[in-house]
Amino acid sequence: MLSPPVASFAINILENERGELLFLKRSPAAQIAPGRWGFPAGHIEKGEKPEDCAVRELTEEIGAEISVEPVQVVGPVRDSLYGGKYEAWLFHARWIGGSVRLNHEHTDYAWVSREKFRDYDPMDGTDEDIWYLRIWPVKYLRADKLPKKKA
Repeated sequence: MLSPPVASFAINILENERGELLFLKRSPAAQIAPGRWGFPAGHIEKGEKPEDCAVRELTEEIGAEISVEPVQVVGPVRDSLYGGKYEAWLFHARWIGGSVRLNHEHTDYAWVSREKFRDYDPMDGTDEDIWYLRIWPVKYLRADKLPKKKA
């Protein structure tokens, strides 16, 4: 039986009509993965529901002037790169429209196609999140960043 997770996260994977995913570049001052690309995400606070955290993080990190449509939710899932000590709730949504307004935690954003994904330096766990949701075929992901028994 797994021990309780060290931390739980809500991760938002936003996909536009071209199949591109929204990535945010973390600030060089970020404590975790400075300067690397990731999804709008954050810690689920004590007593907070994962879906409430997902909405809060979207609003904090890219602004409230957006419109998305839920596609699927997967979770909780345990990470495979840190010994399973973290759990994540993955919220896959379709981008309907709006304006991205980054907060201080990020310096840039990009809509990234599966063909261009390897040109980016993503946070650890990003490939795994995409894989869990089956958004892109495995051939576009980094095999060394996927669960060994499932890749």
